[in-house]
Amino acid sequence: MILAPLRGVTIRCFRRTFAGEIAEAGFTEAVTPFITAMQGFDPLRDRELKGEESIMVTPQFISKDPVALRWCLERVKAAGYETADLNAGCPFPMVRNKGRGSGLLRTPDILRLLIETGCEVMGEGRFSIKTRLGVERTDELLSLVPLLNEFPLRHIAVHARTARQMYEGSCNLEAFNAVAEASKVPIVYNGDAAIPPRRMANVSDTMVGRAFLRCLGEREDSSALLLRYIEASKGELSGDRPVLGRIKELVSYWKSLPYWRHRWHSVKLARSVAELEMAVR
Repeated sequence: MILAPLRGVTIRCFRRTFAGEIAEAGFTEAVTPFITAMQGFDPLRDRELKGEESIMVTPQFISKDPVALRWCLERVKAAGYETADLNAGCPFPMVRNKGRGSGLLRTPDILRLLIETGCEVMGEGRFSIKTRLGVERTDELLSLVPLLNEFPLRHIAVHARTARQMYEGSCNLEAFNAVAEASKVPIVYNGDAAIPPRRMANVSDTMVGRAFLRCLGEREDSSALLLRYIEASKGELSGDRPVLGRIKELVSYWKSLPYWRHRWHSVKLARSVAELEMAVR
């Protein structure tokens, strides 16, 4: 399994703090939450890419500028990263309306240039994309499969929803299977925790994010785990506010769980790390 990139959650501090739990769950790779590719910006300055980790890490970039993407990929490759990923699936309107993330599904010429750049810099079978079935319709990605088949991509991770759905509603396995059948590139399934039919020989891996977070919240030692994460975050961040924001973002994925349902209100209203720790205990 591949640990999915969840903005603000599956960050480097999370991966390091929960390294044992991540390994125990069977993950062999993690994709970083997206890093914005900008020419002149050294991506190695990003907190996501500082220091070694116990799991294989694939940096993910979001961009619509092939020149800026090349700039960043050359630097992460020189730093020893063997794989990289393009975010072509972020569903948030403020991202896709600027032609990035899932907005790339509407600009195939730009998508082509970005993939060409990625495959050229990283090498054959070293560059991947993460995307969705479409923006509005579930057949939009399928129409782009001939374009994607032209390149020696490592894989295509497909979240089996449209961008318009965000994270709501059911995954469309029929549309996902149609993409897998048409693709010459290995496909990675992403979406609900349910795994697609094993008969899909071209589905190489499963990418899991929210389901793993939920499992952490269901553990009997979830409070102790969260206190450990608070300590790690206090050592990395300056001041209470960023620590509060980071921890509340994680616990928001647990708020419907029986143990955390009544604690969520106190966590959400915490105004200091001390109050947060009291709410968690």
